[in-house]
Amino acid sequence: MSAFADAIGGYETVVSEEFDGSELDRTRWLPFYLPQWAGRDRSRARYRLTGRQLELFIADDQPVWCPAAVPGMRVSSVQTGCFSGPTGSTVGQHRTDERMTVVEAQPTERLLTPLYGAIEMRARWRPHRGHMVALWMIGFEDRPERSAEICICEIFGAEAAPDRASVGVGLHPFGDPAIVDDFEKVAVSIDVSELHDYAAVWTATDVTFFVDGEVIKRSEQAPQYPMQLMLNIYDFGTGTGLLQAHPFIVDRIRVSEAIRRP
Repeated sequence: MSAFADAIGGYETVVSEEFDGSELDRTRWLPFYLPQWAGRDRSRARYRLTGRQLELFIADDQPVWCPAAVPGMRVSSVQTGCFSGPTGSTVGQHRTDERMTVVEAQPTERLLTPLYGAIEMRARWRPHRGHMVALWMIGFEDRPERSAEICICEIFGAEAAPDRASVGVGLHPFGDPAIVDDFEKVAVSIDVSELHDYAAVWTATDVTFFVDGEVIKRSEQAPQYPMQLMLNIYDFGTGTGLLQAHPFIVDRIRVSEAIRRP
């Protein structure tokens, strides 16, 4: 039995997303990336659903997401919640630059916002320099301090080779004073162009990170509030070889929770 299977022995699956429909399930996913900061037109994901898989990609004609704050960056992302203040305010999820203000107020949506649990992704990606793929969780941020991030995995194209990859995992505090930054890039002997399993088990006291069922990092701290999933591919403005870039192919996402005993 793998370390991950052992860790979730007392858990039950509450969401098993296999992307097997003809349309993205909008009861779980919003096809926009932090739309309050850029508007839904600029934030709209480019994706396909093909044969029980989600393919996220950067289109050649896709606009820069938020040029005032992040020049050149384009992103296709789906997320499982959204919260923002009114237009013109600075209230909203994952505000990473002081120049960001709400340009398009968003309705509050809590689609999939677990408090603790196991989050798994099976995915593959043929690396492309200047691009990155990731699965994160961020605090729903209905209060400013509920804003930490759990990075389940992030992979830069320049940091992956056929026999190895640097997989970023850990926690970032952002506005949460109870969390200390604890993030690292772990060298893993995998070919990310093949299907692999990336996962985290988040409890009230710690977060443990896994690749293919084996532990690669543990952080002895944990956010104490609901968090949403952020699944994404980025282009950081290199402008080279977009037609040759490959999509981020996600086979499944699973969320499990500890079984509550009477």
